[in-house]
Amino acid sequence: MQFPVKRPSKMATTLLALVISAGFSAININAARAGEIPKVGEVAADFTLETPAGKKVRLTDATAKGPVVLVVLRGYPGYQCPICTAQVNELVGKVKNLEERKARVILVYPGPAEGLKAHSEEFLGSKSLPENFDFVLDPDYTFTKAYGLRWDAPKETAYPSTFVLDGDGKVLFAKVSKTHGGRAKASDILESLPRK
Repeated sequence: MQFPVKRPSKMATTLLALVISAGFSAININAARAGEIPKVGEVAADFTLETPAGKKVRLTDATAKGPVVLVVLRGYPGYQCPICTAQVNELVGKVKNLEERKARVILVYPGPAEGLKAHSEEFLGSKSLPENFDFVLDPDYTFTKAYGLRWDAPKETAYPSTFVLDGDGKVLFAKVSKTHGGRAKASDILESLPRK
């Protein structure tokens, strides 16, 4: 005895095709964005990195409290970058302005995992960062690659970059330098931060 096979209606077939198509489109869009530099208007991908002391810093936890200035340094390309040092010093010099805007600064220090903590401590030296600053490590460039910022050339680590994010993680300002210089100025960062 054979059971009758009930064919799906044309509407059901079309709906199923749309659902499958939408699912694949979403997967392709997400896959295509992996490794791409976040652009103004987009929501920056979440990440969790650790400070040299082992404290976990998660981007969405930081943005939930207010705007974030995300600065990707060159890390350790075989020496401590003097331009990175100057950039961090300029931001520390604007700590009061950043506090007025309720902004948190996350400094990302990328490099090979071996020796990265020691190099990061050497970079910081004896100076302590303000309370609204987090200095995190990116061992073996996991974050840097995910954000499309890996400068894959001899004696290079990451493209020096700055992003200003609002409380929802949306990119309000982005500056990526394909050279050692050309960094975002503190005045541009402050201008991009939301005013309360």
